[in-house]
Amino acid sequence: MLSWFQNDKFPIYLAPMARVTDIVFRQFCKEQGADVMVTEFVQADALTREDPKLWETVDFTEEQRPMGVQIFGSNPVSMAAAARLLEDRLQPDFIDINFGCPADRVICMDAGSSLLRKPAKIGKITAALVKAVSNTPITVKIRTGWDDNNIVATEVGHIVESEGAQALTIHGRTKMQGYSGEANWSIIADVASKLTIPVIGNGNICSAQDVIRIREQTKCAGLMIGRVALGYPWIFREIKHYLEHGHVPSPPSLEERWKTIIEYTRRIMARPFRDERHSDLRWMRPKFIALTKGMEGSRKIRGSLGKVNQIEDLELVAEKHLENYSTFCN
Repeated sequence: MLSWFQNDKFPIYLAPMARVTDIVFRQFCKEQGADVMVTEFVQADALTREDPKLWETVDFTEEQRPMGVQIFGSNPVSMAAAARLLEDRLQPDFIDINFGCPADRVICMDAGSSLLRKPAKIGKITAALVKAVSNTPITVKIRTGWDDNNIVATEVGHIVESEGAQALTIHGRTKMQGYSGEANWSIIADVASKLTIPVIGNGNICSAQDVIRIREQTKCAGLMIGRVALGYPWIFREIKHYLEHGHVPSPPSLEERWKTIIEYTRRIMARPFRDERHSDLRWMRPKFIALTKGMEGSRKIRGSLGKVNQIEDLELVAEKHLENYSTFCN
């Protein structure tokens, strides 16, 4: 069994999210209490072509362990080759196969959730990776199915378990749902009750109370936090505090939130990016808007955040916002 599930531990994962869960964001979530980290997903074929940008994407620090790298693809041979490269160069704690992404650019490659229409091929890919990297556990992430008429989570769960996968994460929506509607936790609970490997539930987890409810009502071995962490990574701190003490701690103050956002930005700027777009902060504007969501007066500063180019611009927005709202909030 994976060590982070032993002794009745109930790990909380940070979900891999493209263009979001970079090495700096992961570190912040780790500091807030996330137990297990997974990189943004990368295409297996591109890894084997030695794309340097993808190797930056899967980079991680020792402090972030237990750390997994997520890959996607449709060719068992190239997927296995990518897994061997990852094992040799990074020694991740596990390699996760993405069979759940609903994005068109992934579906058109016959990868991600496209493969939920081909459970046998999922088995072949899983088996190829298990055989390729005997020293690195293989885990799998799926959705419940392609659509409501093709729910295959139980079938796929049994297949990947039989092929040697050591854990299964289920996002409780179908491919056709995308990220709309409610996650179907009854399906996740049913699969968790039927498999012997750990099942990690994912979807619509928005609070510490959700974690307690799911832990009590299902046989899930852990949970994965996704989109809510984009704007409120402090949720990991709240969950861990609730699990240990039975109550939710006070939320971070406005000052703490801004201090964290600015520190996060400085860490991003200090990274040796190859992409020229990182020479200023325009590409981070959506991140700023997400991280300030829910703050008092956040709607009024969206226009200013949409014009941020340099760290000084961000600091000025923070200063003015704190002048207007910190006394009120405290």
